[in-house]
Amino acid sequence: MSKFELQPLNYQSNALEPVIGQRTIEIHHGKHLQAYVNNLNAALESNDKFNGMSVDDIYLNSEGGIRNNAGQIINHNLYFEQFKAPVADNKPMGRIASLIDAQYGSFEAFKAEFVKQGTTLFGSGWVWLSLDKDSKLVITQETNAAVPTSKGLKPLLTFDVWEHAYYLDYQNRRADYLNTLWQIVDWNVVNGRL
Repeated sequence: MSKFELQPLNYQSNALEPVIGQRTIEIHHGKHLQAYVNNLNAALESNDKFNGMSVDDIYLNSEGGIRNNAGQIINHNLYFEQFKAPVADNKPMGRIASLIDAQYGSFEAFKAEFVKQGTTLFGSGWVWLSLDKDSKLVITQETNAAVPTSKGLKPLLTFDVWEHAYYLDYQNRRADYLNTLWQIVDWNVVNGRL
């Protein structure tokens, strides 16, 4: 039977302040993500079909509660591992910078489109930057626990737009939250996903 554990953070819970507060990280990572891990493990206890599978394979080969919990583990792991301490003028570098400039004309134009997609997603979910099969960048809105891999895309960067990701720090100001997250993106991590 597969048994999953909470992926630890690569930084202290207060390292992303003031962009994301310590209390938000403690609740979002330590309670919300932990609950998805616990729920998936509980669901797999009586289901041998997924023995030995990775969480990614479980997501792609399941439905219902198992798929939702696996998807949320994948999404949150990618979300939390892509951050570092805030930098005021944090910009992409390397290959991801070249791809963004080639496709969107500038980082500013890309950011505007990404934030627009995040603010216009109705309800809960994720806004993603991924690569398609032709190595073109794609911005998608994914509702609830959906992961871009189900569309054949390679995930590179994601912003969580479930309210629990930002409500303590930004209340209902989703756009403010999205616009501020750029300060903590670790572009080395994003380049490593290419």
